[in-house]
Amino acid sequence: MPPGKTMKTTVASPVRIMTLLRVFSPCTLAVLCSLIILTRSNTSAYAQDSAYQSRIYTTKYADPAPPQIDGDLSDRCWENVEWSGDFTQWEPTSGARPSQQTKFKIVYDDEALYVAYRVYDTNPELIDDILARRDWFPGDWVEINIDSHLDKRTAYSFTCSVSGTKNDEFVSGDGNNWDTNWDPIWEFKTRIDEEGWTAEARIPFSQLRYGNKEEHVWGIQVTRRFFREEERSTWQPISNDESGWVSRFGELHGIRGIRAQRQIEILPYSLAKSERSEQVTGDPFNDGSASKINFGVDGKFGVTSDLTLDFTVNPDFGQVEADPSEVNLSAFETFFDEKRPFFIEGSSILDFRIAPAIAGGSFTRDNLFYSRRIGLRPHHDPDLADSDEYAELPSNTSILGAFKLTGKTKKGLSIGIMENMTAKESAEIEFLGNRRKETVEPFTNFFVARVEQDINKGDTRIGGMVTAVNRNIEEAHLDFLHRSAYSGGVNFFQYWKNRSWQFSANGAVSRVQGDAQALLETQTSSARYYQRPDNDYRSLDSTRTTLSGHAGSVRVARTSGSGPLRFETGVAWRSPGFEANDIGFMRRADEINQFAYFGYSVREPVGIFRRFRIDTRQHLDWDFGGTNLLRRGDLNFNANTRGNWSFDTELTRILETTSNTELRGGPSSRWPGESEAKFRVDSDSRARLSFRVGGTLAQGDEESSSTRKGWFTVAYRPSNAIRLSVNPSYTANKRELQYIQTSSFAGEDRYLFGRLDQKIAALTLRVDYTITPNLTVQFYGAPFVSTGEYTDFKRITNPLADAYTDRFREFTGAEIQFDPANEVYNVDEDGDTSTDYQIENPNFNFREFNSNLVVRWEFQPGSLLYLVWSQSRENIGSSGMFSLGDEYDALFRQHPQNIFLIKVSKWFSL
Repeated sequence: MPPGKTMKTTVASPVRIMTLLRVFSPCTLAVLCSLIILTRSNTSAYAQDSAYQSRIYTTKYADPAPPQIDGDLSDRCWENVEWSGDFTQWEPTSGARPSQQTKFKIVYDDEALYVAYRVYDTNPELIDDILARRDWFPGDWVEINIDSHLDKRTAYSFTCSVSGTKNDEFVSGDGNNWDTNWDPIWEFKTRIDEEGWTAEARIPFSQLRYGNKEEHVWGIQVTRRFFREEERSTWQPISNDESGWVSRFGELHGIRGIRAQRQIEILPYSLAKSERSEQVTGDPFNDGSASKINFGVDGKFGVTSDLTLDFTVNPDFGQVEADPSEVNLSAFETFFDEKRPFFIEGSSILDFRIAPAIAGGSFTRDNLFYSRRIGLRPHHDPDLADSDEYAELPSNTSILGAFKLTGKTKKGLSIGIMENMTAKESAEIEFLGNRRKETVEPFTNFFVARVEQDINKGDTRIGGMVTAVNRNIEEAHLDFLHRSAYSGGVNFFQYWKNRSWQFSANGAVSRVQGDAQALLETQTSSARYYQRPDNDYRSLDSTRTTLSGHAGSVRVARTSGSGPLRFETGVAWRSPGFEANDIGFMRRADEINQFAYFGYSVREPVGIFRRFRIDTRQHLDWDFGGTNLLRRGDLNFNANTRGNWSFDTELTRILETTSNTELRGGPSSRWPGESEAKFRVDSDSRARLSFRVGGTLAQGDEESSSTRKGWFTVAYRPSNAIRLSVNPSYTANKRELQYIQTSSFAGEDRYLFGRLDQKIAALTLRVDYTITPNLTVQFYGAPFVSTGEYTDFKRITNPLADAYTDRFREFTGAEIQFDPANEVYNVDEDGDTSTDYQIENPNFNFREFNSNLVVRWEFQPGSLLYLVWSQSRENIGSSGMFSLGDEYDALFRQHPQNIFLIKVSKWFSL
């Protein structure tokens, strides 16, 4: 992403800024900031059209023979073509002469493209040949981007680090998306000499996509990173203020007579796995050990010159790192990033976000496809009615097979199709020697299809997407699941004024079908809460067997490339009946979001700064009944110094909100506003010793809540092959009203809350040892502790009262008593000395540790050996008291679950 520059500025004190944020509404702040920016900006210096002519490099056939890939540029074939150089800086100062020059040559034969680099350095002894695992882009490097479709939107990137670390990416969205999970088969070698360093690369045509033509014209860009100065220079000049990347490439001419090659790659694997855990007395399924041997296969097949079919049968993801630990006290699901290779590679083509706004907001994660839905933990947990009854449950749903068909035709049509089948899963249950099986997940088919057509060289895009989930439900206890779930969407995107302005619109519909029990759960879920007693625009229907809805967004933006000012505004919505969570991700339906963003960036060095950015964001939310739910404004400042340090600050003001979810199906409620400040400071990450430090300070109005969070990361590189990092954090949250449960008394619901004092201590430790670019050792360890103590129990009495203290009533000591023997609070609300209802002790002590030790060896191109040791520990208590020493003691006294596995995969090209 192009860096911006920063300037020396005088900033008001945090106290004064927070005061202003309390006084002015978010809309007022957004207007004021935009007026200031508009009056101070001077866009005359920014050209609307590219200031640079497109360069052309003409290649020739590798005669008499292709080069040996050894970093030695003496092969005769290199004499057939000319060097091309005259690189210009892209950052920090676009258009300036680079500190060191670079040049390259390109030849080809029937099988591959060959690139030679001469990377000059007047101090070769200072070249940073840092080792790292593939796709970590360490030290000095040079790369070539190839737009073989010449669609000016997508490209293949091949990066040669001087250390030998291989890096490659698939570029889409005209440079907005760089997918490092694309791992083609190619090779290169480097050498350091008295002039700097050299590199030779061989890129097989089978790893690229292009049409059948007698003569090809491809887009290319060559980029160099000069590590010591953190400087990047490019062969095709481009201003770091211009929008787009691939669309600004130069051209490669001269390739003739090659034919598109059918890529056929097969990657079978075998895996041996052993588990060790604590034996549970009496449990016939848990004797403390388990082992298995597994087999599967991944493959890639070039269906046409433009389309590739990826498939997997019985995939294994045993080497994937665990998700970060958390204690989620909200009504909503946490979003976790995908980490499984099959789903990550090429995922951008299956992306359909309903509102991908740069203004941010939780609604921007809403997507018609969320791959974490596939292969997740089974939905059903058997009800064990007796203490002598035991069950063995699968930890996840098996993926029987999956395929992806992806690619882009020469006419600019992007295609993505994914089909997945997951197994019918059963739990084995034993009671007094008798065993039975109970289905916990039905056989399920997941289908996704996405198309998008480029028009006018990508300035216009029109696309669509459909998804389908079909479950084969045969048992009544699974009737809480949808039998089918379908969604579809269309999208439109338009650039104008040389891509400095853009308009985009997305629309989507959904329909779910199932038993009345499934649709009742859908209607009463946290996404919509149809059962709210004051919900006068949607009614709960317990006989309903289908539910439909719609969603979408409309956005207008002024992008980079149009001067220092960037702007976006738009609206997004999800109707009450919209449901995408069978295969997509959505936290809230029944919501309309208005948003705006104003940003001012300076991308050229000024004084001690390389770049800086200041922006403001504004959000307003409503439900479909017209109730204003949220009014929020943010002010952000980011700067990078010439010494490669960076600073971030963010100030947020939320005015009083109305929530349809805090009472978990109860009526709407009003909540005090909040002011929040965040900061982060990063030192120069290139140094052997570097650090990051940050914090959050939030304070609710009416003393209703507070958050204090601090964290830092220290990274140390004792040698070019080893990197150590440690990241501790500590958070203290206090909330006067934290939901506990809903009880019934005298025919009425009681919405019960308490004062929560929560503390969170987390630590992440990483060790990366790169023995060679193909042999790495990585360790990841993460202990996590979260405690919560509840006091001052209350019930909501008037959730919409004007005064905050009139919205609830705190129980007196005579009304609530704790029963330590049964771990419950007995509530005598009417004072008749008998218990009216009980509150289960909500205090918690959650302790968790996850670690991975992974040895990865690419013993042949594309062929891998993994040795993995994973350990996990989990311990739960109920005191709610926090003592870090005691918490760690309890955690590490817990018997661990250890998993050892060996996985070997062998790559074959047919």
